[in-house]
Amino acid sequence: MLRIGLTGGIASGKSTVADYLAELGAAIIDTDVIARAVVEPGSAALDEIREQFGDDVLNADGTLNREEMRRIVFTDNARRHALESILHPRIRDETLRQADVVQGPYQVIVVPLLVDSPLQEFVDRILVVDCDPDEQLRRLLQRDVGDQRQAKRIIAAQASRDDRLAIADDVIDNSGTLAETRERVAQLHRFYLQLAERSL
Repeated sequence: MLRIGLTGGIASGKSTVADYLAELGAAIIDTDVIARAVVEPGSAALDEIREQFGDDVLNADGTLNREEMRRIVFTDNARRHALESILHPRIRDETLRQADVVQGPYQVIVVPLLVDSPLQEFVDRILVVDCDPDEQLRRLLQRDVGDQRQAKRIIAAQASRDDRLAIADDVIDNSGTLAETRERVAQLHRFYLQLAERSL
């Protein structure tokens, strides 16, 4: 089956593009959804995170305190790498498991950090959702990420825009209107259907 790796910086519009592709019939595997699932209360990953980072990273109900984790990992690279070493193998394993069973004309695997991920070798093409850096920052500030300084730290902790574009087979510029993005997604969907038919 044809597998498309969908990536982009935070607040670039990956979820919007993935939702449009899903509406058109593509099978979506979202590693952000998987990442949330692997840290459910009672999971081995959450236990390891608590051991590594302390009880302050848990909410009163035993769930992961994402705001506190964000504060820690985006101010300390060593601690970010420690968290990634706990999460990434589990996310990869579950992604590969889902890829074996999810059906559709082609699969789209949404991986925010695809530039640095071994999952890059698992996909046939890479689709990068790109947007103007000022627009990206504006969108990120609309989320609950703290102030502009914290938002810039989060962006800086990810692969650079140039690094993402360097691995791209296809690019969607998501700086414009939703209608423009939807049209570009529809064009790529038709192209991916053709590629999927050829790969049968």
